[in-house]
Amino acid sequence: MQVSMGKESRTTDMERIEKMTEHTIEHAIEYTSKDEGLIGNEKIEEAIAALQQEPNEALLAHALTVIRRRMREHGQVILAVDMPQDQNRMRQMMADPATPMQIQAMQTADGKAWWVAFTGFGEELRGADQVKSTFLADLEQIFRTALTVNEIEGIILNPWNRTLMLNKNLIRIMLGDS
Repeated sequence: MQVSMGKESRTTDMERIEKMTEHTIEHAIEYTSKDEGLIGNEKIEEAIAALQQEPNEALLAHALTVIRRRMREHGQVILAVDMPQDQNRMRQMMADPATPMQIQAMQTADGKAWWVAFTGFGEELRGADQVKSTFLADLEQIFRTALTVNEIEGIILNPWNRTLMLNKNLIRIMLGDS
C-alpha cells in the first residue's frame, strides 16, 4: 500500500476516486437498462430535468403525466428502506418475512418527513452513503400506500439530482383520485 503525502499525490488520488465514481455510476446506469421495471424511467428523469430548467405549471403537468404513464405501464422505482438496528427486531424479521420494513424517510428543513424513491440505480448511487438498503416497488402501489401514512408529506423522487417532491395532493392527481 502506498501512502500519499504530497499535494500532487493527493490530486492524483482524487482523480482516481472521481474516475471510480464515474465508472460506478455508468455501470449502475447500464444495469438499470437491464431491469425491466426501471426501463422507461429515464423519461421521468428527462421530464424532471426540463421542469428544473424552467419551473412552470405546464412542465409540472408534463412531469406528472410522464410519471402517470410509467405507473400505468407498471413501472417501478427503487425504494430506500431502513433495516432495524435492534437485534431482536432483526431476528423477528428473519423469523417472520411478513414483518414490515421501515421505508426510509428524509426530513426536510421545515421538519416534514418524506419517503425516498429513485428512478434508477444511478440516481440512488449519487447518495450511496445515505442509502443502505433498497427494493423495487410498483409506482402505483407505493403512491397509494403513501396516501395512507399520516407521518409523511409524500415522496421525494431522486433526492440527490433529478429531484421532484410529490406531496399527497400531487400523488392524488396522478392517481386520478382528486
